[in-house]
Amino acid sequence: MQKLTTRQRTVAAPISFSGYGVHSGQPVTLTIKPAAADSGISISRELGDGRVTLPVPVHFSRVTRTTLCTTIDLGDSVSAATVEHVMSALSGMGVDNALITLDGSECPILDGSARPFAEAILQVGLEIQPAQRKFLKVIRAVTVRNNDAFAALEPYNGRALDLEIDFDSKVIGRQRMIFDWTPRRYFEDVSRARTFGFVRDAKILRQAGYALGSSLDNSITVDNDRILNPNGLRYEDEFVRHKLLDAIGDLALGGLPIWGRFRSYKGGHALNAHVLSGLFSSEANYEIVSAENLPLEFDAFEDQPAGLAVNHYLRSVR
Repeated sequence: MQKLTTRQRTVAAPISFSGYGVHSGQPVTLTIKPAAADSGISISRELGDGRVTLPVPVHFSRVTRTTLCTTIDLGDSVSAATVEHVMSALSGMGVDNALITLDGSECPILDGSARPFAEAILQVGLEIQPAQRKFLKVIRAVTVRNNDAFAALEPYNGRALDLEIDFDSKVIGRQRMIFDWTPRRYFEDVSRARTFGFVRDAKILRQAGYALGSSLDNSITVDNDRILNPNGLRYEDEFVRHKLLDAIGDLALGGLPIWGRFRSYKGGHALNAHVLSGLFSSEANYEIVSAENLPLEFDAFEDQPAGLAVNHYLRSVR
């Protein structure tokens, strides 16, 4: 009999989210739907003329832009922007297969974190599927650089991230987080971390068509040495935690969860995409392995049906 921890998962029911794109400022509804085993995470768009694009894999080979967010090409001049937060939640919560549908050009920013997605996944529960989970096992280190910034994928007997940021800001400064993945740790320690920006950049960004939907409701806003959000930070080091959240979402575009260690210094969406490209540039860098051959660690709520321990857990952490 297969262990539950080695089997694939999809969401047990559709989940919808309505909000605004942080860059476009336009209203959008996103729905996560169950998907068949071995189908991975795919995405389609409902267009204004009633057409629906065919689902395509959410994959790094489709990345067209990494300025301030990750944007992927869906074909026929259609794209989907800011996919990293929903992808982070799906990967972080251990979802292998799902179909994402959008009725706009950008995923909703919601509260600026992945928590609304992660909490909804917990509430509907996960359907455990018959197929074995598969992982991308890093067997040879890959590093990409941009001046003093870098991102690396390295062999490691687990799923770990070691991420450091360094901003010329007294509010942020230099922060580092080392994270060994389990769904519970992701939910508690990463999912609530919000995106952030600087007042000094706001005018230029908006003139360039970015951050048109940004507000104190969905972004940590730094003005010189002050945080403008009335309730302050959710974590003392929320900035690096959000960068880690983004990295989890970007790395999910590898198509399978990564068994290895990701390290980054002053990284971002571009370096995250480049390190995946570097990993796949040679078959000597990785192999696809079955979960039954790996020492997987899961937390109790991850295997609970919706409505039982999950709802008690959600009440306890709010």
